[in-house]
Amino acid sequence: MKKELFEHEISILRDTFRRLIRRHAKPNLIKLISKTHPADLAVLFRYFNEEEQTLLFDLIVLHGNLQDFIPELDESIIINLLEDKEPETIVALLRELDSNDRALILGLLEEDQAQAVMNLLHLEEVEEVEEFLAYPEDSAGSMMYTDVFALHEDTRARDAIMTLQDQQDAEMVFYLYVIDDDNHLVGVISLRDLVTTPPEARLKDIMIKHVHSVRQETDQEEVAHIVSRYNYLAVPVVDVENHLLGIVTVDDVVDVIREEATEDFLQMAGAGKDREILLKPTLEESKLRFPWLFATWVGGIGASFIVSAFGLLLNEVIALAAFMPIIAGMGGNIGTQSSAIVVRGLATGRIDFGNYFKVIFKEIRVGLVLGISYGFLLGLFARFRYLDAPPLLGLSVGLSITITMLIATMMGTIMPILLRKLNLDPAIATGPFVTTSTDILGVTNYFLIASFLLHLG
Repeated sequence: MKKELFEHEISILRDTFRRLIRRHAKPNLIKLISKTHPADLAVLFRYFNEEEQTLLFDLIVLHGNLQDFIPELDESIIINLLEDKEPETIVALLRELDSNDRALILGLLEEDQAQAVMNLLHLEEVEEVEEFLAYPEDSAGSMMYTDVFALHEDTRARDAIMTLQDQQDAEMVFYLYVIDDDNHLVGVISLRDLVTTPPEARLKDIMIKHVHSVRQETDQEEVAHIVSRYNYLAVPVVDVENHLLGIVTVDDVVDVIREEATEDFLQMAGAGKDREILLKPTLEESKLRFPWLFATWVGGIGASFIVSAFGLLLNEVIALAAFMPIIAGMGGNIGTQSSAIVVRGLATGRIDFGNYFKVIFKEIRVGLVLGISYGFLLGLFARFRYLDAPPLLGLSVGLSITITMLIATMMGTIMPILLRKLNLDPAIATGPFVTTSTDILGVTNYFLIASFLLHLG
């Protein structure tokens, strides 16, 4: 569906819901909720005020597809909807959801509210939720489905198909996982292979024995890499002894890819890493963005001291001031470009330990070529624009922008790789950190070269 068409339909749905809400037409609202896809409902909630959200949410709880709707909602909206709900109401809601979604909801609640809800759950429900909450955030264990369909390796194909027909609650039955006597994952069979196999064949004779699986503590990005690389619809999750614990499905992986890309983009822009920053109140968003901008502010103060230190040089050759913005800007831009390329390469697996140095040296060559090109152009411009300036002004400007762009490229390339080696998020290398550092180094480099060449230092 084209984006314009989707936006038009969402706009019509939003206006229709609001019109029915104003008329207090609950029967019509219930019908419209039943006909609207849960994902579209979740998008619509971003456009409703709190009163409209609460009214519609209560109707969805009673008459809608809660199991598919809740996972599609933004976390900040879930928090707002549940913060005033009674624990009994939340418990009834949780029992409509899968185990991993229950854990997600409880993790969003305030500690006192979450504890009150836990006190009302059955013992087996509490144990199940606590198991999910024990997994690291954004790990395979925290997002897996435990209602996975698996059969013993000695099962015949005919019996497997008959058993499969009774598995209405199993999640994403696209693959049949095969286990041994000790619940070890030993193989996998696609449904296509299963239904085209002779009825008397045993699963162990037709299964694929080499199974790509992940551990419960595996980061969600690594799971996404496996799914995208091998085009799987699901990935099994196993423990250290290869016991089958659950599966991570492709629909969750798509969400992971979108979330990680959003997070990286925000960090590279220096806007924090909260994926729902657009939904935050003004003061809260300002607080999230303040620390990232503070780095730029500190860098600007540092650059101002450097400029002040070369005040005599600026007084004697005032034309030098005209080129400070372009040198700082070109350095910041090429540094951000290199960082974006490297961060994306690290995220997609195109850059790994085996080709770090190849990538670094290639980016340095690119920075050198671009630096010389723009240095030559800017040097010519400076020479003929300021005819009364010292003869070596053009050389000073051209050499400065060349070296600045080279330094910025090196920093933009090396910093994300270094952060990855230190097990830190490489996305934080861009934005204010690269641009601010290249601004300071660029200005310093500019004045040192000018001082030397113009013999005024």
